Formats: sequence, structure tokens, C-alpha cells
Amino acid sequence: MTTEQLYELYLQHPSVQTDTRQLKQGDIFFALSGPNFNGNKFALKALESGASYAIVDEEIPNEDGRILKVDNVLESLQLLAKCHREQFDIPFIAITGSNGKTTTKELVNAVLAGHFRTYTTEGNLNNHIGIPLTLLRVMKDAEMAVIEMGANHQKEIAGYCEYVEPTHGIITNCGKAHLEGFGGEEGVRKGKGELFDYLRSNSGTAFIFNDYGYLREMSSGIANIITYGTADAFVTGKALAVETFLVVELLNEELPAIIKTQLVGDYNLPNVLCAVAVGKHFKVPMPAIIEAIEKYTPGNSRSQMLVRGTNHIILDAYNANPSSMKVAIENIAGIDSDLKVLMLGGMMELGDESLNEHQNVVDIIKKYNWNKVVLVGGDFGKIEHPFLYFNTSTEAGDWFKQQDFKNTYFLIKGSRSIKMEKITEVI
Repeated sequence: MTTEQLYELYLQHPSVQTDTRQLKQGDIFFALSGPNFNGNKFALKALESGASYAIVDEEIPNEDGRILKVDNVLESLQLLAKCHREQFDIPFIAITGSNGKTTTKELVNAVLAGHFRTYTTEGNLNNHIGIPLTLLRVMKDAEMAVIEMGANHQKEIAGYCEYVEPTHGIITNCGKAHLEGFGGEEGVRKGKGELFDYLRSNSGTAFIFNDYGYLREMSSGIANIITYGTADAFVTGKALAVETFLVVELLNEELPAIIKTQLVGDYNLPNVLCAVAVGKHFKVPMPAIIEAIEKYTPGNSRSQMLVRGTNHIILDAYNANPSSMKVAIENIAGIDSDLKVLMLGGMMELGDESLNEHQNVVDIIKKYNWNKVVLVGGDFGKIEHPFLYFNTSTEAGDWFKQQDFKNTYFLIKGSRSIKMEKITEVI
């Protein structure tokens, strides 16, 4: 079956699913396979559950012709998404980076969605499967699309660009994330920079945080560059010294502009300024930009502030790397409170640098005064430190239940696999 034939089916049944547990009546089921699963085995079940067609890459007998064989299901899904993308002549804004890309995506979407019919990445569907699914959820009434791109090795972003075909792009930053897959910090910049390479070759537009010299260098030669930062940019702003939530003052507006966010941490300043820059570029009125950002509430364990009795918990446990750990620790260290507790989980995918980077985090912790420090899992268990250590977040939660903290600020952070958010279930 050709991509063109498959697209004709998609136009009749414009809803795609790869998980039989989430099937809706009329969906086209793509039977994806991987090292530990074979979606082809669920093709007949998908039809029984209401799928209109099942796309497979193995021979599966079927009398009514609703099982359609292709050479490779994943490649067919990606080519279908590319075909669908090419039907649109609207801005497609791609966002990647080591830290802050999901928050930036959510803020940009919030700003644009109040003014345009906007489609965006749901949850963390930002990989080789999630991005095609996101593209196929963009309906014909779309005026904007905001697509998040995650990556842990080189050539990955370049591959996504082949079917996303972004017109605009944002690299939030290039930090110490996925060092193992990228091959060090320079590899991270090269890998993330594939988005700018695409924009450079296709007369695209880049939004860049002007404070980072490396982003200025990486974006050199791109046809259109929109800047944001703390000075000398299209949008400039600063974080005001306010406890708990980030408050941003925009500095180059005709009228005083203050944005009172529901985000924790000054490290979110670039994310907010980026959303403002995107909004201004697309002529969204400033009052609407400010309102959209102020209404945005973070979720999914990303820069959330939870209140439990007299305690305040900064829950930032969706992921962690050395760069995000550093700014999160420094942020809570700056909070005016004598009672502060760190509960930090191990950082994954750091390769040969892992032990050294975990030691660096310990060294940062030692610079400040804490009521308690609890380290959990990963390579924190392989280095010397004077702090409490538990193998799992469940053990850390059990320890917490025996404590009696009051009027205390907590930072709970760690890589996804450590599941540090479990601790909040007992707080």
C-alpha cells in the first residue's frame, strides 16, 4: 500500500492509534513493533475493538480486507504524517532543548491558542512515534502548530524535521542532558542544532535566547532571527525578587508590563520571555499574552508548587540532568526560609560522566545550608557523600512518613525512572 493510498484512508478515518487500550470507534490502528513487543499480534483485536483498519507489516489472514500490509509500520506512520503536514501552509513551530522545552511549548501554545486555532504536542509525545501522531491530530482548521521534539542522540532532530518541516524553531538551551547518547556537551549542541540547520536551509525563523552566546553562534546564517533575553533583544525582561512564584517585568514595552506566573523558579524566565516573543511576532496583543501566561498552571511534575499543610513542595520530578539540577538547587537555596529539605533522585543517560556529574551535584549541595538532604537511587549510591541515601523513592517515602516536618520548603527532583513524585503521595 502506498502512502497516497493510505492518506486517502486517513481522510475518511482521520484518527490514528497505536495502542489497542486507547482505541476509539473508527480509528486506524498502526501495529508498531519493537524489541519487546509486536503490535501485529493485536491487529485482529484492534478490528474487534472498533478500528476501521489495521496497518501491519506481517502476513495476517483477514477476510474483510481491513488488515493492510506495508513494508514497515513505523516508516509508514511517519510518511503518512509527512504527507498530512504538506497539506498545510501555516506556521509549524518546533521546540527542542535540554531543559524547559515542555514548559516553553505549553506557554507558547497558551499564548497562541487564545488568538489562533492551535494544535500542539500532547503530554510527552515528542519522539519518533509521538511526533507523527501529533502531526496527524492537526485538523484542517489549524492556523498554528507547536511541535515538541525530544532527542537523546545525533541525527534524531534532523529526522524529525524531515516530516515536521518546521517553519519556525526554538532551542531552549543546550545543557548536560543525554550525554551518553549525544557524546558529550558538544554533541548535545550538534544534535539540538539540527533544528537550526533545517531552518537555515529552508529560509526559516529562529527564536533565540540572546543571553546565550552559543545560541547566537548556532543560529548564525538563519534567514530570520527573533531574539529574547535580559537585554538587547526584541523582547527583554527580568525576574523580580518575589518569593515562591516567578514574576517577570518586561523592560522594552511602552507601558509597564508585569507577568505574575504560576511557575516556580527564576530559571523559567527564558521560557516566559520566549512565549512573549512568539506572541508579539505573531501580533497577539500584549494584554492577551500576559493573561495567557498568568493563567497557565504547570502539571505533570514540572515546576509545580504543592502545598501540604504548612509545607511547600517544589515538585520537578518529570526529569533531571546536571544542568536542571543545578538551577533547581540554587533556586530553593535562594528562598527565604530556615527550613529547607532536598530530596533528589539519580540522573540517567550520562554515560562515562555519570559519577562525576553526580559528585558535582553533591558539591553544589554542600555550598548551602539544609535541614535535611535525601538522595535516592542511580549513581548517588556509588559516590561518597554525607547525606541520607535510599535505593528507591518508596524507601524515601517510608522515611518521610516517620518525620514531622512543618513550615518547610522541599525540592523533589530526579530522573523519570526514579519516580520521585511517589514521595508526594505520603506528604
